Amino acid sequence: MSFLTLENVSHHYFTKKSLTKALDDISFSLNEGEFLSLVGPSGCGKSTILSIISGIMAQTQGKVLLNGKPVNEFNDAIGYMLQQDYLFPWKTIIDNILLGPKIQNDITPDIRQKASEFLAEVGLVNVEEAYPESLSGGMRQRAALVRTLVSDPKVLLLDEPFSALDYQTKLNLEDLVHKLLRQYHKTAVLVTHDIGEAISMSDRILVMEAKPGRILKTFEVPLELRNEVPFLVRRHPKYQPLFDKVWAALNGQHVKHGTG
Repeated sequence: MSFLTLENVSHHYFTKKSLTKALDDISFSLNEGEFLSLVGPSGCGKSTILSIISGIMAQTQGKVLLNGKPVNEFNDAIGYMLQQDYLFPWKTIIDNILLGPKIQNDITPDIRQKASEFLAEVGLVNVEEAYPESLSGGMRQRAALVRTLVSDPKVLLLDEPFSALDYQTKLNLEDLVHKLLRQYHKTAVLVTHDIGEAISMSDRILVMEAKPGRILKTFEVPLELRNEVPFLVRRHPKYQPLFDKVWAALNGQHVKHGTG
C-alpha cells in the first residue's frame, strides 16, 4: 500500500461572481521514503496541492490518504517548509525551533536534545540563544529546516524553500536536505520552478499544466542520478537528456531522447 496517495483531487475557488477550477483530477502516490517534485508554470496549482496534502485547505473533490487514512485537517505527521523561514524575530533560534512542541505541550529533555543535535548536524553551533536577525539567509533556512524536522514528521512538504537564496547557498542546502531526508527516511514533496533542482533531488518529477492544474507527464529519475548527491547530479551524463525532456514537456515540445 502506498504511503501518501492523492485520488482524483480537484479544487475550485469560489467568489460571489465566479468559479475558478484550480486543480483537475490530480492523482499520484508515494511510497515511504520517496521524493517527488512538482514543476510547472505559475498558477498551475502546485502550492495548492501542498496545502491540500497538509490539511490546511480542503479539496473540493477527491481523497488524500496518509498511510491509508484520510487527511481532513492539519496533521502533525506532516511538516511544511516554505520559501521564507518565518522565524519570529523576537524569539531565540531554539525557541523558534521548539515552537511546535511547545504548542503541542510536548517539550521534553529529549526534544531539546534532538533540537541541539539537529542544529549541529546542519552546521549551526552556538546559535541557540541568538536571534534570527544575526543569522544569514542560509543559516535561517537551515534553522527553519530543523524546526520542521524536530517534531519528526513523516512527510515533508517543501514549497520552493531555496528560491530566495543565493546560488551557492542554494546548492549547499540542496545537498544538506537530500542527505537528511535519506538519512531519516522521510517522504517528501517539493514544489519548484527549477528543473535542475527537481532532477537533482527527486525520485520522480510530475510536470503540470495550468488553467486548470493537471498532471501533464511523469518522469522517473534514473537510479544513477538518485544515488548521487544533488551537486554532482548536474555533472552526470544522464542529467542533460532528462533536463531537455522535462523542459520540452513544460513547453509543449518533443525531443528525441526517448520516453520519460
